[in-house]
Amino acid sequence: MKKIRNFCVIAHIDHGKSTLSDRLLEFTQTISERNMKDQALDDMDLERERGITIKSHAIQMDYKHLDGETYTFNMIDTPGHVDFSYEVSRSIAACEGALLLVDASQGIQAQTISNLYLAIEHDLEIIPVLNKVDMESAMIEEVSDQIIDLIGCDLEDIIHASGKTGIGIQDIMTAAVERIPHPRGDEEAPLQALIFDSIFNQYRGVIAYFKIENGSMKKGDMVRFVNTKMDYEADEIGVLKMDMIPKKELRAGDVGYIITGIKSSKEIKVGDTITQVDRPCEKAIDGFEDVKPMVFAGIFPIENEDFEDLRDSLEKLQLNDASLVFEPETSVALGFGFRCGFLGMLHLEIIQERLSREFEQEVITTIPNVSYFAYTKKGEKMLINTPTDLPDPTLLDRVEEPYISAQIITKPEYIGTIMTLCMEKRGELTKQIYLTTERVELSFELPLAEIVFDFYDKLKSITRGYASFDYAPKDYRASDLVKLDLKLNGEPVDALSSLVHRDKAASFGRKICSKLKDLLPRQQFMIAIQAAVGAKIIARETISALRKDVTAKCYGGDITRKRKLLEKQKKGKKKMRQIGSVNVPQKAFLDVLKLD
Repeated sequence: MKKIRNFCVIAHIDHGKSTLSDRLLEFTQTISERNMKDQALDDMDLERERGITIKSHAIQMDYKHLDGETYTFNMIDTPGHVDFSYEVSRSIAACEGALLLVDASQGIQAQTISNLYLAIEHDLEIIPVLNKVDMESAMIEEVSDQIIDLIGCDLEDIIHASGKTGIGIQDIMTAAVERIPHPRGDEEAPLQALIFDSIFNQYRGVIAYFKIENGSMKKGDMVRFVNTKMDYEADEIGVLKMDMIPKKELRAGDVGYIITGIKSSKEIKVGDTITQVDRPCEKAIDGFEDVKPMVFAGIFPIENEDFEDLRDSLEKLQLNDASLVFEPETSVALGFGFRCGFLGMLHLEIIQERLSREFEQEVITTIPNVSYFAYTKKGEKMLINTPTDLPDPTLLDRVEEPYISAQIITKPEYIGTIMTLCMEKRGELTKQIYLTTERVELSFELPLAEIVFDFYDKLKSITRGYASFDYAPKDYRASDLVKLDLKLNGEPVDALSSLVHRDKAASFGRKICSKLKDLLPRQQFMIAIQAAVGAKIIARETISALRKDVTAKCYGGDITRKRKLLEKQKKGKKKMRQIGSVNVPQKAFLDVLKLD
């Protein structure tokens, strides 16, 4: 056990975690030169296309230290985007140390700080690494000062490295051996292993990744999953290199995988504890914090008969991404589907993309919203996940919406534009701290609903990419919210209704109506598109009817002949409007979401 080091790599998005991991794999010859490619650990096409890590990746490396001893490193490369912070919290639970990467040209950013706090809460040994020191724009001294202020280390503790050229890789290896403590488990105690991830394999069922805290596990042992209370035989156990390598036995401190032939995804929970049936442990290991979905959207199959396939696909995705939450729901306009909870808009986009690529499921997504609490006049408290759940206004006392505390780190010249953006979004500034002369941290309290759509994109564009953003849920506050219904020829379309603040209802309604006017195909009858709050119509657009020229055959002659034909057509149009129904094409649902 003294020769094992478990550590993860944490940083803000784009600070070079995956590139540095590639160099470590090359240095320890875990991967041959022939098989080496950029972002070697990122195995999804999506991750390569976007250049981001979506999923944490665990890998074992053997390193021969300068003193001639060989050490086993279990390294986890983590995502950097705020939407995937749950992956980071799981990786941290399986490690004793963390490499904190800071980009020398960008300095410390919001996600760096929040990931660092996560690691400190779990008592991890932090090794600060200054990455990209070979770049011309690297501000080595200033960023080193920022790191010293943040974690209180000495200047000589900071390792200078470059993931691109391989500078400093030897120093990182040496620091991992000398500074990160080895796992402290008892090999003789009953087995306690923490599941920190799982994947679904079509042929072998569910494969769980775990770290053994105490005891040991042999191939063929009968094991029990403590939370689900299920017993299985360990068909195969082993360690994770670039491929899975089977082993006869794993001991305390090891990180590995187990295959038990489980086919149903419900039987395994990430964060569960594995123990032995004949010598169970006394209590389960405390895993990670519970995931809190921030954004809710309905996902519906295009064809109703694909509903069960969509359920299977979502369950398999949930194995791979435990932060996805879903429950069945029905909609008048779209039929049967699921109400899904996501950590943010990027998460929603990635899940939609993965459903389409990995499971060939084309889906319709409704307008994303957040959950609210509604209080009736009788004092009952209700959780509102969709606008249709909102009780009748006559019974309603008040609605409370979730607020967040947001940290924005930026350059001083952008303070004015950021304040304007946050005030537009009903935010209020709580504090402003200068970290250095060139960096300022602004703290705001904002309603979560306002940042769900496009806040992050707008923030990036007004600051030319020089702002980083991180948030944490704060509390619920009473707010003047109204339900905005969208009606086509007087019929409400439940999939397009939303909860908005009363001050913004009129402008939001006008936007949606004019957008739908462009998107809906014309019919043989006139279509009225209306946005309504209760019984009051606040915006309207009209799509005129496609008219057949019924008077074409009348040339000359009496005007009454023309009028008679037009009156006949008018009656037909009126009848058609009563029985004609308006179909909303799928493209319209997707495009209405991209309002701006």
